[in-house]
Amino acid sequence: MNDILVSIIINNYNYDRFLTEAIDSALNQTYLHTEVIVVDDGSTDKSREIITRYGDRIVPIFQPNGKQAAAFNSGFAKSRGDIIVFLDADDYLMPTAIERIVAIWQPNLAKVHYRLQVVDAEGQSLGYTSPQGSQPLATGEVWKTLLEFGGYTSTPTSGNALSRKAMAPIFPIPAAYKLTADDYLSMLIPFAGEVAAIEEPLGAYRIHNSNQWALATVTGDRFRRFVCHDLQNYALLEQKAAELGQILPTDLAQRSIGRLWSRMISLRLDPQNHPVPSDRAWSLIYQGIRSLWKYSTFNWQKCVIYSLWFIWVGLMPLALARPAMTWLYAPQFRPKAIDWTVRKIRALVSS
Repeated sequence: MNDILVSIIINNYNYDRFLTEAIDSALNQTYLHTEVIVVDDGSTDKSREIITRYGDRIVPIFQPNGKQAAAFNSGFAKSRGDIIVFLDADDYLMPTAIERIVAIWQPNLAKVHYRLQVVDAEGQSLGYTSPQGSQPLATGEVWKTLLEFGGYTSTPTSGNALSRKAMAPIFPIPAAYKLTADDYLSMLIPFAGEVAAIEEPLGAYRIHNSNQWALATVTGDRFRRFVCHDLQNYALLEQKAAELGQILPTDLAQRSIGRLWSRMISLRLDPQNHPVPSDRAWSLIYQGIRSLWKYSTFNWQKCVIYSLWFIWVGLMPLALARPAMTWLYAPQFRPKAIDWTVRKIRALVSS
């Protein structure tokens, strides 16, 4: 398998303070048959100077700012690898990441995804991985899970190694996904083959104040965008199901607990601009609890905790509800006493 060429495509926009670490992590892989492509999407900081320093060790692409999809499209068009890893410039890979991916790669795979260690702006671990929790990453015929539940347990952009063969038919990424090219790929790639997973972190996912999706703060604007992109993904899934002659469940939009969390927070933080006008706190409480107990794979203790979360966030005054929102999506701000209490409850139940 050592003859497989892997393309690591780094997409960058004004991340000069993180860019060197990302590029170095790609160049210093223990698996040597790689190419490193750096797409600078119209940066106005010192990114170009940093990229130029690497000379012919990397393939540079400089283009006007066109957002994430434009960077992905340019990088993919220039790449030659059988396996493609899109690495966000504020993240980085562990030295053995590509070696581990290639070791389990099979011709039938559309992608391999792997956990990412969550770190702060200085690269210090925040004590958890992305995705959060103990749910295993999805494997196998994940497209079936998508059609049944509207989503699956996966990782952010930098946690995916994608098959070129699977990507070719769906590129270039449409302009409608210029800010969410990773969502576009996450929804469509599983229809092209099976998915494999590595549960150990093979890279780092950095949380800081200027990245687009990682949460350092909980705001109505951010969760409104989450909901809008969920609706966009749902429409994409409807389109794909129609192409395959599949009929989606009528309650598909209520089966994803993550989607319902986002809708509840968006509604509470900014009800005037919430993207789903028919949503009410009571209906989201019902839908959330139903989703937890009917469709999730959480154990009963987590179902109880998350059911209480929906009731608390849905009914309490915003000043009391906001901390629960933050603790769910930004656990680095969660009081240690809460984690200690949860561990004690689990220990008592299991004893």
